[in-house]
Amino acid sequence: MTTAELAAACGFVPVVPGEARGIDGIFAGDLLSWAMSRAKEGDAWFTVMGNVNAVAVASLADCACIVLCHGAALDDTARERAVENGVQVFATDLPEFEASLALAKAMGL
Repeated sequence: MTTAELAAACGFVPVVPGEARGIDGIFAGDLLSWAMSRAKEGDAWFTVMGNVNAVAVASLADCACIVLCHGAALDDTARERAVENGVQVFATDLPEFEASLALAKAMGL
């Protein structure tokens, strides 16, 4: 699965598009320090944190993308930083568990 296929496969809305990246795994959580130490390169990160710090963590962890859940919004500063750092962001109204489950099913996990 790639980030280019994510919206169609799971119904997520692209917020900050970018170059297609392979999605190798899934990480769900809202605590930034936890995500920084546990999210892996290539993970799709499911969270409600739509701020510049979340973009920084996704960039440091080299996540494939961020998926904002529960209808959470990406603030303007975070959007600018995501574009600058090539961090793709998607959005969904689904909770983290249901959204990550949708991706897991689409990936055949």
